[in-house]
Parts: sequence; structure tokens; C-alpha cells
Amino acid sequence: MGRKIVKQAGIILFWLAVWFLLALAVNNKILMVTPLQTLKELLTLLTDGRFYRVVAGSLLRIAAGFVTGFAAAVLLAALSKRFRIVEELLAPLMCLMKAIPVASFVVLLLIWWGSSFLAVAVCFLVVLPNIYISTLEGLKNVDRNMTEMAWVFRLSGRDRFFYIYCPALKPFLSSSMSIALGMSWKSGVAAEIIGTPAFSIGEQIYLSKLYLNTAAVFAWTAVVILLSFLFEKGVLWLTERFFSWQPPCRGPVRREEGGEATLEGVSKRYGDRQVLKRFNATYRPGQTYYLTSPSGSGKTTLLRLIAGLVKPDAGEIRRTGECSMLFQEDRLCETCSAVKNVELVTGDAAAARKALRQVLGEEELDRPCAQLSGGMKRRVALVRAMEAQAGIVLLDEPYTGMDAATRERAEAYIRLRQRERVIVIATHI
Repeated sequence: MGRKIVKQAGIILFWLAVWFLLALAVNNKILMVTPLQTLKELLTLLTDGRFYRVVAGSLLRIAAGFVTGFAAAVLLAALSKRFRIVEELLAPLMCLMKAIPVASFVVLLLIWWGSSFLAVAVCFLVVLPNIYISTLEGLKNVDRNMTEMAWVFRLSGRDRFFYIYCPALKPFLSSSMSIALGMSWKSGVAAEIIGTPAFSIGEQIYLSKLYLNTAAVFAWTAVVILLSFLFEKGVLWLTERFFSWQPPCRGPVRREEGGEATLEGVSKRYGDRQVLKRFNATYRPGQTYYLTSPSGSGKTTLLRLIAGLVKPDAGEIRRTGECSMLFQEDRLCETCSAVKNVELVTGDAAAARKALRQVLGEEELDRPCAQLSGGMKRRVALVRAMEAQAGIVLLDEPYTGMDAATRERAEAYIRLRQRERVIVIATHI
């Protein structure tokens, strides 16, 4: 760490030396000033009370442009994800906005609008397309398996946002946010230089140019660089804290015990493959049913039909009570702990912890699921399905990745949580 700091300091000193030597070579204060002259001018600015009003004015304009542009971009991306026609209508506009030079934005807005809100508008237009494109891409990359899981467990809208959509959006927004923040200051100050609104850094740079005060131009430029750096770091820090925040879970929208499912003449086909044909069955409360057949025989399809994830081609499915489900895939929130994953469907962290202790060691309860073994993840997913207060529990290959002893613990846990529910277990021969 110390060597890195020394290295960075050496690099800075090198370029300051280059700057100093260049100023000496030019030997003209109007064309080029030294770092010491710039520093002296900067210290003079700092002692002037008007300086802070100017900085506050520019900061508020640029922050307002960034925030409004960001909010509009996220809203439009959500609408585009929901409605295909909105995406198609906005696609050429966003491409056009990215292609138009910032200078053109500034000139046109100055003609149409005037200088009062010029910096705000320019920042808005610079931020909007970058954030919109990355947000839309992130929304399109949300794992469908996770949205299915959320639907089956009836997760609240807030829990879906924080635990499914935010992890998917984070990698896409991280890079675009950094670019948008840097562009906000560059474009915002450029707009102020042209529009010269009162109490703005752009106005001060323009006046310094008129009076041939090159040292002041350099000093104000240094202020812009510093503010841009601090603004970017601050916003990115807040963004990271937001995406890392895991609020208490509200649990499912609806909860209920007891249930029954009846299938009459149910058929399902995928292309040329007939998975189910005129299938009949009744699953009654307080019973555990095993579906045992070779892989690919339609067990998973049957569970998905009962859960309502797919519709039959023919026949009727009647169901009372809500479903919970252990999918073939674990479908866990990988960045969350085992406790948090179960809390998502119970709304009770203490109850989730108590249930997990029956199949996991204490040291695994608070570890992110991404760090757990395959067998451990399977047990977490099993507990999530069993602890959900649903009348029908569908378990697809629940013992995958478990050794004999662990399987016995899992089976005992399932029997303990039987109660008056329907439990359907699909397993291969």
C-alpha cells in the first residue's frame, strides 16, 4: 500500500514538473502559468466569500441535471421493458442523443430556452441516454428463473426490487454511472461558459478569459476537476451502499395453510414431444406423494402445471391454496445469506434461522449463498419451500447433492413440516 502511494505521488510530481518546465519555456503569463501561480490564485479564490456561492450554484445545477436525467432514464427503461412499443419508439431518439455533440445541445438550448437552466438541461440530455441504455440492458438480463421464483412465492414488489432486480442492474449501472457523472461536469461547465449564468464556475472562467487572467482560468479548472472527482466518488459510494443494502423482508403477499389439487385429463406437449397425455390425479391434504420415473418423463412439467407456471394444452387443473416450490435449480439470491433467502418467504428472520438449523450448521447460516456448496444450497432451497406458508409444497429432486446422512436429516425435516399440507416430491428412479 505504501509503495503504491509513493508511486502515485511520484507520477503527480513528474507531471507537475513537466507543467512547470513548459511554463518556463513559454515564458508568457498570458499563455501559460506555473503550478505555483495557479496555487496562489486558487488560495486567493478560497478567501473570497463569493467563491463558495459560485461553487454551490454550479454544483446545484449539475446535480439537478444528473438526478433528473437519471430518474427519467430509469423510468423510461422500466416502461420500455414492460411495453415493447415504448422501446421501439425511444431507440432512435436515444441513439440520436448519444450521437449529437454536446456543443450542439448547448447552442440549440441557448436559442430555444435561454441561459438560466442551460446547464441543467445539458446535463439531463447527456445523462439520459447512457443511463437508459444500461438500465434497459440490465432489466433484460434479469434471470427469468428468479422472477418465476418470486411469482411462486408471492414476494412483495419491494422485495422483488431489492433482491432480484437490484443485483441484476448493479453491474450494468456501475460503469455507465461513472461515465455519466464525468460527462455531467464536462458538459455542465461547458454550458455555463457559453450561457454565463450568474454565480457559476463557467461564468468565472469566461470572465477570466476576457481579462486575460490565465492563472484564474487554471485555478477554476482545478476546482472543476476536484469537484467532479468528489461528486463522482460520492455518488458512486451512495450507489454502492444502496445496492448492498438488504432491508428486512416483508414476506409473501398472501399466506395460507391447507390445499388440494385435482388434475383431470391434463395433456401437455412441447413441439413434437408429448410430455403428459390425459393425466388424472388428486392430491389431498396431509399426504406426501412421490413421483418416481426416469428423467425426461414429465415430472417437472407436472409440478409446473400444478404451480401455475405453465398451462395445459388440454384438461383441467383445480387447486385450492397457494403453492411453494423447490425447483430443479436452487434459484437462490446468491449475494444473500441462507437466513435472508428463507426470510424472503417468511418475513421472519428468527423463524428462518430456527428452521435452517435443522439442516445446516450455525456457521453456514449467515454466509452468502454463493459461498455455500451445492448440497448446502439445496438444503437452503428446501427449507425455503417448506417454511413458506403454502398449502401445496412441490419438491423437484429435493435430495440432489446430499449424502445418505444429510438426506435422512432432510427427510425427517420434511415429515416434521408435513402438517395438513399436500407435499408432492418428484425424484428419478
